[in-house]
Amino acid sequence: MGIYINRGNSEFRDIVAHEYVDKTSLIPIVNATLNSEKRFSCVTRCRRFGKSMAAKMLCAYYDKSCDSRELFRGLKAEQDATFEAHLNKYYVICVDMTDFTTRFRHEKEMVKLIQDKIINDVLSEFPDVNREEDDDLMEVLYRISERTGERFVMIIDEWDAILREMGADDYTVTSYVDLLRRLFKGSGSNIVFAGAYLTGILPIKRYNTESALNNFREYTMINPGRMAASLGFTHQEVEQLCQKFSMDLPEMERWYDGYRIGNESHIFNPYSVMRAIDDRQYRSYWTSTGAYDSVVTYIQMNFDGLKDGVIRMLSGEHIYVNTTKFQNDMHAVKSKNDVLTVLIHLGYLAYDGDTQECYIPNKEVADEFLNAVEDTSWNLLAESIQNSRALLNATIAGNEQAVERAIDMAHDEHTSILAYNDENSLACVLTIAYIWARNEYVIHREYATGKGYADLVMIPRRNVAKPALVIELKYNHSAETAIDQIKRKDYPEKIAPYAGGILLVGISYDKETKQHTCKIERY
Repeated sequence: MGIYINRGNSEFRDIVAHEYVDKTSLIPIVNATLNSEKRFSCVTRCRRFGKSMAAKMLCAYYDKSCDSRELFRGLKAEQDATFEAHLNKYYVICVDMTDFTTRFRHEKEMVKLIQDKIINDVLSEFPDVNREEDDDLMEVLYRISERTGERFVMIIDEWDAILREMGADDYTVTSYVDLLRRLFKGSGSNIVFAGAYLTGILPIKRYNTESALNNFREYTMINPGRMAASLGFTHQEVEQLCQKFSMDLPEMERWYDGYRIGNESHIFNPYSVMRAIDDRQYRSYWTSTGAYDSVVTYIQMNFDGLKDGVIRMLSGEHIYVNTTKFQNDMHAVKSKNDVLTVLIHLGYLAYDGDTQECYIPNKEVADEFLNAVEDTSWNLLAESIQNSRALLNATIAGNEQAVERAIDMAHDEHTSILAYNDENSLACVLTIAYIWARNEYVIHREYATGKGYADLVMIPRRNVAKPALVIELKYNHSAETAIDQIKRKDYPEKIAPYAGGILLVGISYDKETKQHTCKIERY
């Protein structure tokens, strides 16, 4: 058993020996690409989304040095017609690039050292093949294939680690990209490789408008293709886990759901789901992803409209993003759209391909986003988030004057995102002002009641012992008029089954005085 070639199936054996959610449906998808023009695949997802587990699974399946049949007994892949054709049939070279970035970080000839390590390991498997002085990895593999007729499957986990961690080192980055081109774009690549499977966070780097490896099929957070459900947990998978371990599905949804990846509208963060099951506790496990410092850097970049976009997403809105111009380089972020696209790939934002909009997917990520905002230079925004908690408490306490002052602050020119000219823009500011309430309430804008639409309805989450809020907004009309409309149209009737007490809140804005007034009544 080698370090990089023919590593066996022990790593996947350890995975299936514990609680394993069957993701072997990936195998038939990869099988369909082997020994064809589609043989090169690059699958990118954010951290903790199961990329490395999938790589270990593929190693165990293809590696001809072991017998993995029993490991796949009863799993989805076993039912596929291609299962037997490729089971343990190939020499597999499997490397994790983060091993090399850790070991050779300060070496100028990092890429040469990487090649030497892999070559030495491969030649230990083929002792009759000699290495000539100027041979690189591709030359050695080509000579083996030519002599033996064997084709390799190459799996590179975290393929973009060098680009992410050493992007400022032009020599190392260029050497690495040249290595990948030499392996996978040269005239002998189709002879040497039955297939290649790369995982990472970022799609393949672009030079001008062309990918450095444009013969790869890419499956990303934005364009996942057939692999949409292959990484991450689907709603059905999480529902089954919740039933098995007596966990609360709505809480799992609130904390870890929200990613829409391709046609899959409910994808959960698998690492966080399993940690919540192990700990029997719903909380943020996102801090272990290691991307926090990057997020702080990105979101405080002074690009036009970026701060407003972040504020709107924190308040629960979706915003448009053009993902097509990003060069897939974390060190070449040049616009608001680039920042938002990076955050999608890092998992801090979700993406809806139908509307071309991004948004914050769930409470776990929202909490980390709020922490990141507090660590930026956006002092006024960070302060307004803290004030939001006081606003909710003042509303529940019926302190109308405190509510008026808090909303005036939210309308300050540093945090207001729309011109104040109608009730819709007032609703946007109110949604921002009540950011904190999302921790304890489900907030609805334009809530259908049967006799009209309430501007804002806030229904307490399960196990939250607080009243529901029905908020009506008026521009250049009194707060009392807003309360009268709530009563006249029976807005509270529809939400009565979901809450104990209900507070009616009327909020108005006077264009002349530029002041808000508030009226609060208990229903």
